[in-house]
Amino acid sequence: MIKTKSRLGATIASLIAVLLVAGCAGGPGGAGKEAGASSQPSSRSDGSGQPQLQKIRYSPLSGVSGLAVRFGAEKGFFKEEGLDVEFITTKNAVEGLASKDVDVADVATTTAIIAAGKGAPIKIVSSMFRVKGPFYLIAAPGINKVEDLKGKKVGAAVFGSGLDVYTQVILNKHGLKKDDVTYLANGAQEAAYASLTSGQVDATIIHEPFASLAEVSGTGKLLAKGWDYLPNFHTGVIAARNDFIEKNPQLLEKLLRAYFKSQEYAKSHLDEYKTYFKANVKVDEKAIDRAFEREDVLWENNPNVDLKALQETQQLQVDLGFQDRVYDVDKILDLRFIPKK
Repeated sequence: MIKTKSRLGATIASLIAVLLVAGCAGGPGGAGKEAGASSQPSSRSDGSGQPQLQKIRYSPLSGVSGLAVRFGAEKGFFKEEGLDVEFITTKNAVEGLASKDVDVADVATTTAIIAAGKGAPIKIVSSMFRVKGPFYLIAAPGINKVEDLKGKKVGAAVFGSGLDVYTQVILNKHGLKKDDVTYLANGAQEAAYASLTSGQVDATIIHEPFASLAEVSGTGKLLAKGWDYLPNFHTGVIAARNDFIEKNPQLLEKLLRAYFKSQEYAKSHLDEYKTYFKANVKVDEKAIDRAFEREDVLWENNPNVDLKALQETQQLQVDLGFQDRVYDVDKILDLRFIPKK
């Protein structure tokens, strides 16, 4: 009888030992983790049998430029890629990336180049849905051409920005320098439009749909379209943190795929997207229709990055004193994740 108990105790002890070893091998941080196992966020089932969505923090452009991607999220394109996208609003995309508050962000091309060139831990991973400057010089009624702006107050949005570049180039092409006008930083979009209608400036560089709104409301006149003057000045890229690229390459590829799905769907289902747009942008419908028609040519949905355009963009920045030198873009580009058509 004593021998039987002894054998039973030994058997139980052996079973416990086996379970403990198995638990250590498979538990969190256990030595049983295979070499080369993925460090990406888990996509295991949430208990319902459906794969758990993987979190990604993305900062799209503010204003109308970021609407199509939000529209795409509502259509489910990010979920189709297995992503739980968190849209983050930030005034400074580079700071958001560097502080790790943001994983991926839309960034003005020149901002991304200068920041990465000076050592910010980011890389350009794709062009945005459009790269030619969607900027317009509009003026108050009675001003019919750019030359009429001599001695007038001209708004350049934010000094040192791409909008400032376009303003100066348009003036220069018409024989004016910024010293020939009262050159002001008057903000962008709604702020720029308000500065024109209130008389704070006589002309301003501005985005759509405000250029069209000025036309249809009679509050302003279109003097120049930016891309007519700078057809190769690159204005928008998508950038990601270096550590995020290294640890989560698949998530980055999925986000880019969902981003361009959103843009392509919006452009090919324009009536549906316009309904969404009008619900979010309280502007005269005639102005919105005119803006979409005008900017159709800019909506290219091409993720590739034109290296020659980046070179030309940087050189102009240097010529205007906005950039100290031309940076080697090969060191700040990582285009491996661009979605294949």
